[in-house]
Amino acid sequence: MEGGEAQIDRLPMDLLAHIFVFITCFKDLAQTSSVCGKWREGVKQSIGRREKLSFAGWKMDDESTSRLVRYAYGLRELDISKSRWGCQITDYGLYQLSTAKCIANLSSISLWGMTGITDKGVVQLISRASSLQHLNIGGTFITDESLFAIATSCPHLKTAVLWGCRHVTENGLVVLVNKCPKLVTINVWGMRVPVDSFVTLLTIRPALQIVPKSLLNIGSIPLLPVF
Repeated sequence: MEGGEAQIDRLPMDLLAHIFVFITCFKDLAQTSSVCGKWREGVKQSIGRREKLSFAGWKMDDESTSRLVRYAYGLRELDISKSRWGCQITDYGLYQLSTAKCIANLSSISLWGMTGITDKGVVQLISRASSLQHLNIGGTFITDESLFAIATSCPHLKTAVLWGCRHVTENGLVVLVNKCPKLVTINVWGMRVPVDSFVTLLTIRPALQIVPKSLLNIGSIPLLPVF
């Protein structure tokens, strides 16, 4: 209404935040947030209500990613996988993420293909993720140091994707399987460990599903990584 309050501005903050939950494009959220102070607060509260956040396919950096995650206090699943657009997350970004309140409650984290991170950042993040059940850290340059941290900090871990983690050794895998009693599936496609290592893992945990099964001569190698 000209000269008066717009209809949407009469909406209570709770309802406004609920509406903004349906905006999935981060660019649109940024534009929405810049409309006015009330909308900015509505966007902030809407992020806090989200249980899933995926930055895959977006040009995100350390600051923008950590800022959004800090608002998402109800978050359960976080995906910051690298895509063709190049998500530029570094160890500094993982450190910033580790300070977010939601990290301790996350059940799923994907760091797929994040070549800019090292053990230092992964250990910092994982040490806070005590509720983690599903971890995809394939396509990174982590070493056994990260697996030791995962084994120590994530007792509820059920699935681990280590696709292409060529700096991980048998020692790291053995520690992970030994200390994560709920681990059901582990993806080891493309790793530089001998086949005997996987036999050792099955000796420790006979019911463990090792992907791809062809490593144990029971199936065919998939063309793409299995998540």
